[in-house]
Amino acid sequence: MDNLTMKGFLLLGFSAKPEQEIVYASLFLVLYVLALTGNMLILTTTSLDDSLQSPMYFFLKHLSLLDLCYISVTVPRFIYNSFSHRGNISFWECIFQCFFFILCGCAEMAMLTLMSYDRYVAICLPLRYDVIMDIRTCVHGVVGVWVSGAISAAMHTATTFSIHFCGPRIIHQFFCDIPQITKLACSNEFMSEVGVTLFTAFLDLLCFLFIGFSYLHIFSFVLRMPSAEGRAKAFSTCLPHLVVVILFLSTGAFEYFKPHSESPTALDMFLTIMYTVVPPTFNPVIYSLRNKAIKLALRKVLRRNDILTSARSLLGEKFRV
Repeated sequence: MDNLTMKGFLLLGFSAKPEQEIVYASLFLVLYVLALTGNMLILTTTSLDDSLQSPMYFFLKHLSLLDLCYISVTVPRFIYNSFSHRGNISFWECIFQCFFFILCGCAEMAMLTLMSYDRYVAICLPLRYDVIMDIRTCVHGVVGVWVSGAISAAMHTATTFSIHFCGPRIIHQFFCDIPQITKLACSNEFMSEVGVTLFTAFLDLLCFLFIGFSYLHIFSFVLRMPSAEGRAKAFSTCLPHLVVVILFLSTGAFEYFKPHSESPTALDMFLTIMYTVVPPTFNPVIYSLRNKAIKLALRKVLRRNDILTSARSLLGEKFRV
C-alpha cells in the first residue's frame, strides 16, 4: 500500500541539457508521424479494399494496430515532457505505461510468430492454405495474440509495482522501463520480476525458434523452385521479415538482461530506440508498402478520396450558384 501513496517518478530522458532534449524530441516527432502515417495507411487500405481480405492482410492489419499502440504508449509522452522541460510522471501513469508497453511488445512477438506460420502454409502448403487458414483460425489466432500480451503485461506490472522502492525515484530512461524501475527496489524484492522476465524470455525464445523453423522450411522450399524470379521474389519478401524479428528480439533481450549502469550510455539509448521506435516505424514499409497488392489498393483508395473530394466541391459550387 505504500507504493500507492507515491507521487510518481522522474524520467530523465536522453540528456540533461534542454536544447539537446528538444533535438531528440524533434527526431522522435518525425519518426512518430512516419509511424502514424504508415500504419494508418495500412489499416485504412486493408479495411476498405475488398481484394485485401485474405489472412495475410488480416494479420497485417492487426500488426499495424499493434504498432500504433506500441509507439503511442511511450513516444508522445516523451515529446511532451521534452518540449515542456519536465520529466515527472505519476505513479498510476507509470503503471499504465508499463502495462500497455509490455502488452503491445509481447503481442507483437506473438503476431510475428503467427504471420510466419501463415507464410509457411501459403508457400509450402498452397493447396491446403484455404482449409488451414480459414476465418475461424485467423480470428482465434488474433484473439490469442492479444490475450497472451495482456496476461504477460499483467504479470510484469503486478510483480514490478508490488515491490517497495528505496531512494530517489529517478528513471534513467525516456519512459517507465521495467529494468530501470526494478533498480529502485529495496534489497532483493525485484527477484519476482526477474522470474517473470525469465519466463517471458523463454516464451519469446520458443516463438523465435518457431519463426526460425518456419522460415527454414520456407527457404528450403524456395531453393527448390525452378524459377529464379520466383526464388528472388520469395527471398526479397521473407528475408526482411526475418531481419525485423531478429532485430526486435535481440535488442529487447540485450536491453533487459545486460547489467545496467547508474548512468545509461549511448549504447543503452540506441538499443532502447531499436526495440521501441524503429519496429513500429519501419514495419509498414517492410511488411506492407513494398507489397504490389497493397500499393495498388492504396492508389485505389487515394483515387477514390480524390473523386469524393472533387464531387463535394462541385456540389458545393452548384448549391452556391
